Amino acid sequence: MTRTPPGPKGYFPGSLLLQFRKDSLGLLERITRKYGDVVYLRLGREKAFVINHPDLIREVLVTQHKNFTKGRGLERVKRFLGEGLLTSEGELHLRQRRMIQPAFHQRVMAGFAEVMTTLAGRTGEQWRDGQAIDASEDMMRLTLAIVGQALFGARFESDATEIGAALTATMHAFPLMMLPFADVIERLPLPAIRRMKAARARLDGIIYALIDARRASGEDRDDLLSMLISAQDEENAATRMSDQQVRDEAMTLFLAGHETTANALSWTWYLLSQNAGVERQFHEEIDRVLNGRPPTLADLPALVFAGKVIRESMRLYPPAWVLGRRAIAACELGAYTVPARAIIFMSQYVMHRDARFFPEPQRFHPDRWTPVFTASLPKYAYFPFGGGPRQCIGEGFAWMEAILVLATIGRHWTLRLAPGCTPVPQPLVTLRIKGGLPMSVHRRTH
Repeated sequence: MTRTPPGPKGYFPGSLLLQFRKDSLGLLERITRKYGDVVYLRLGREKAFVINHPDLIREVLVTQHKNFTKGRGLERVKRFLGEGLLTSEGELHLRQRRMIQPAFHQRVMAGFAEVMTTLAGRTGEQWRDGQAIDASEDMMRLTLAIVGQALFGARFESDATEIGAALTATMHAFPLMMLPFADVIERLPLPAIRRMKAARARLDGIIYALIDARRASGEDRDDLLSMLISAQDEENAATRMSDQQVRDEAMTLFLAGHETTANALSWTWYLLSQNAGVERQFHEEIDRVLNGRPPTLADLPALVFAGKVIRESMRLYPPAWVLGRRAIAACELGAYTVPARAIIFMSQYVMHRDARFFPEPQRFHPDRWTPVFTASLPKYAYFPFGGGPRQCIGEGFAWMEAILVLATIGRHWTLRLAPGCTPVPQPLVTLRIKGGLPMSVHRRTH
């Protein structure tokens, strides 16, 4: 076995870490194209391996998954999310997943479809023909309202601005938390750190108040919060979640349940605005299937092209743009030996743009997703929701939400990118749009 794969050499100690911080997406793309499917990086004190082949990604996420824990990024995210599904490990993760899984059964998810279409319709009702909007902000506000209703049975429209600002403060502090000596940095009186701590305290206050009120009332509202509070471990019926565990899972679902979908929708409106033929096909399907009425859960199987649009949008701009894992023990990946404690990076953003698996990879081409193409594609060439035992538990919720929101808004509106605007990806915890997405909304004439 060749022990160390090829990779770039820094001009001075720490230079690759600085490049990674400055341009994560560009660096990952450049080095995988230049050095191949396994690349070695020295990021400060960390030994890192970037892998970019479906078979190797499967090795990490599925075949050898017990030898890997979550990577450095999510070690830092724990400071905000606690021990939720996204960050917990080992037996705790298995137990929590068993307890939460029933909340994501299809029967339960079906009950949230009307919430999604009602709130999406309300967003459109607030627009005026020709109005200038920040589409990413509006999608954040909408998905926040949806997850608030689905998770807590609560209406968050009135608090959306404050809660959205709190989450944004947390996202912007994340790069600082990825630096060496992050433990020291977190104790410094830096503005970004102060904002992050204030945001965490504000969100904790909101969530704990909801938990306290629900426990005090004993009410079962058939929402996810009630399910978290009443959830039992199927292997030990006496085991229930503490307030801290409910908080951690609720915070995880709160963040993941609105941040990722809002980003996917924002990038989709941008891509539709730049591809007239695709947009026309999208509207034709909506008009044909819905015939002037709002969409329902029963319409999902018929909204085939809308599903392709979302799938292709998440290929080009996956909300989860990179996965990180840390090796517990030394292992083999392809022709190389990965030492214990090394970090493994698997970038959806890079993998999804690999011409070996996606012809014309930079092109927005929803019609590529034919049944034949999908069946022939290696499983981990496309993995927007991760994979293996830790695949995103809310994947079904996210697909349903994205398609229903697109169809609801697309019935009446087209969105146009503001002149001179070029959206720039901002790889924080999720793939946001740097500085927002200025667009104008235009009422469709049928």
